Amino acid sequence: MINCIIVDDEPLAREGLASYVREVDFLRLMGTCEHPLDVVPLLDQQPIELIFLDIQMPKMSGIDFLKIVQKPPMVVITTAYPSFALEGFQLNVLDYLLKPITFDRFFKSANKAREYHRLLTQPSVVDTTNATASSDYFFIKCGNKYEKLFYADILFIEGLQNYVTFFTAKGKYVTLLNLKNLEQHLTAPPFIRVHKSYLVAVDKIDGIEGNELFIQTHRIPISRNYRDQVMSSVLADKLWKK
Repeated sequence: MINCIIVDDEPLAREGLASYVREVDFLRLMGTCEHPLDVVPLLDQQPIELIFLDIQMPKMSGIDFLKIVQKPPMVVITTAYPSFALEGFQLNVLDYLLKPITFDRFFKSANKAREYHRLLTQPSVVDTTNATASSDYFFIKCGNKYEKLFYADILFIEGLQNYVTFFTAKGKYVTLLNLKNLEQHLTAPPFIRVHKSYLVAVDKIDGIEGNELFIQTHRIPISRNYRDQVMSSVLADKLWKK
């Protein structure tokens, strides 16, 4: 069971989400709030694993709240403005719901929260810190299954909060790992950080345009802090000039 709260200044929006929560058997509604600051006492009083957080609110927006709160639980932002979604993901929110919210879309988001909650509450994944340069594979734990991943198959890795998603030639694998720690042990073939949320295999990069790089059909952002390093590592002595 996932304990959740709803934060929205609009009474109808709160009641609509509350009715959705009551329809999902693995969600338990612990309270509703009109203002982000009302959340803090609730977090202190009882375990809260998930917040449905509105963005546009008077006095303090949901984004501002996320910037100041320490170690927030899982967060799904709700907004009538798609432009806020990108900023929300930069703050490691789990998902966003665009108003008006349908039950089908809400349920998909709730399932995403359940999967992440399972990762957090299950035993830790297989440790990769002892992997050596001579090893060409390692294991991770995905749910109740141990998956064998070959370094050469990894296209890129996306980090979100305390879990990562490995995108490989064979498919996508989600597990409980820290992207920063993982970066120290991915050396062969070379992997580089291109964004605070992304590590990519250098030899899998198909192209670079503006602030994005391309790996097969995937478009991956390059942050300003990593751009020079990315260009140097990817192009190196491979760039032909006239």
